[in-house]
Amino acid sequence: MGEKVLSIEGYDPLVLFGSNENKLETIRSLFPQIKIIVRGEMIKLIGPEKAIKAFESYLDHVLIHIEQFQSINETDLTSLSLKESIDLEAFTPNDVLVHGRNGVLIKARTENQKKLVVSATHNDLTFAIGPAGTGKTYTAVALAVRALKNKEVKRVILARPAVEAGESLGFLPGDMKEKLDPYMMPLYDALRDMLPAAKLEKYLEDGTIEIAPLAYMRGRTLDHAFAILDEAQNATQNQLKMFLTRMGKTARFIVTGDITQIDLPKKQQSGLIQATKILKNIKGIDIIYLDEKDIVRHPLVGKIIAAYKTEENQIGFLAKNESRKSEN
Repeated sequence: MGEKVLSIEGYDPLVLFGSNENKLETIRSLFPQIKIIVRGEMIKLIGPEKAIKAFESYLDHVLIHIEQFQSINETDLTSLSLKESIDLEAFTPNDVLVHGRNGVLIKARTENQKKLVVSATHNDLTFAIGPAGTGKTYTAVALAVRALKNKEVKRVILARPAVEAGESLGFLPGDMKEKLDPYMMPLYDALRDMLPAAKLEKYLEDGTIEIAPLAYMRGRTLDHAFAILDEAQNATQNQLKMFLTRMGKTARFIVTGDITQIDLPKKQQSGLIQATKILKNIKGIDIIYLDEKDIVRHPLVGKIIAAYKTEENQIGFLAKNESRKSEN
């Protein structure tokens, strides 16, 4: 026998269970081996592990149906339970991190993304390092949203170092927040994929989800929180140390970055490179490396990154040869 608690946060319980719980009774009749207890947006399951896993898969199909049609009836509930398969890219329940908007299942899509999910589940601090488009930030945000929905944490903190990547923020209109919001847009975009608009707005207003520059973390203790530092290659050594030492007793941290795209001034060293060297052997800290095989954007992105990598290697090789010649 096993127990599991699932969340349907973001979905109307009345749509799923019915005003008189008539739909809930239909669902219970489809899974007689499981005791199903509903409290608001939480569903508690008690029963055999195999039956609980089957129910998780079934619930995913039901929620997709609700996303697509904004409703579900008892006939639909029954027919979905009889459906042996659905085209979900070899979907398995444990792969799904968040039920996104418009019926999208957000899950790890590559082997290294799956390693990141497993690592973040078993370690309180995980570094995810890889080139653009490998899904490291998106997967990290999905893990944070899942933890929030499952009430494993009370808040989510998303931070970025405010380093200007070849562009100046000074000319932009507005106060500092308005200047920095466009720079934080990738984090907003990820959250919009994973949470209903009204829920996201509420979370941002009451501070349940906070998106802020790295400098705003100084002096704080992040407890009962899931914190992500994105673009960490642009954090200095002192800044990254400052962020990592904000960790409260019940916090979980993920640090993401691309060490091939450092925008710091030449005299400043990346804190991400230093941190992965000196922290790699500490229990409870893990480092996951993603590469070109994990790129989930347009297929050309992988080819572009590979081409730049080849060019950089050639330039490095030529520079070494010139150095040797000058020494001789």
